[in-house]
Amino acid sequence: MQPEAGREVNEVRYVGVDIGKWKCRAAMMNPDGAIVEEFTFPNDAEGIHDLASRLTPEDRVVMESTGSVWANLYNSLDERRVPVVLANPLKPRAIASARIKTDKVDARILAHLVRSSLVAECYVPPRNLRELRALVRHRASLVRARTTVKNRVHALLDGHGLRCEYSDLFGKRGTEWLRSLDLGALDNLMLRSHLEQVKSLSRQVEEADEEIRCRASLDGDVRLLLSLTGVDVYTALLIRSEIGSIDRFPDYRRLVSWAELAPSLHQSGSVEFRGGITRQGSRMLR
Repeated sequence: MQPEAGREVNEVRYVGVDIGKWKCRAAMMNPDGAIVEEFTFPNDAEGIHDLASRLTPEDRVVMESTGSVWANLYNSLDERRVPVVLANPLKPRAIASARIKTDKVDARILAHLVRSSLVAECYVPPRNLRELRALVRHRASLVRARTTVKNRVHALLDGHGLRCEYSDLFGKRGTEWLRSLDLGALDNLMLRSHLEQVKSLSRQVEEADEEIRCRASLDGDVRLLLSLTGVDVYTALLIRSEIGSIDRFPDYRRLVSWAELAPSLHQSGSVEFRGGITRQGSRMLR
């Protein structure tokens, strides 16, 4: 690709990208802080290709970690060896708050911050660890969904004043007892629906557990974590996927702080107050 007119071949540009679900806004800034180009592109393969074609390995790109919409753009630029910084969405707002908030303004602010080395960068694990993290979180979401459905079954029984004599309501005998109940046409319909959902979700949890066991057997760090008392395969893979490489922490204090398990500290002069944990880290890890 030929260099743009008026631009030196090795001149770095700082590119702020405000990501949206359907479209993104990019602002390109030169080392002097002047905007040299601004444009909007769709958040799809064609739009990402258009952005990548304007960039070189010398450019620095920054985007906010917003939900999961950043992943496709990040992976595409990373594969092209374009340096990409994923910014903590809370920190740029604290550093550069603006009364007028638009995609254009946000993209410019991000470009200014990366040019000034003021971006609070998020840790982005390798793709294989991101896949492990997605698997563990998927399994957790299935369990939460199943628990919600089971609670609805308990609510139906409570509405009819019924109590199950079996210790496991959703075990083999408990399920047979539930299917034998006559709660009226409407409640019978809902009960059958809930039981089918529990059965389907339980099957999906088992499939996720099997995949977790397969992946855990291939990871040396997971096998090491399994040597700890009270740590099962799921917990070991969760810790591994959320923390990533332990070598990125110089000591255990940094790890505890990153996980937001350390107490908050407010200090002014000689007054020092320690409160509860800030809960801004990984909820899954806590």
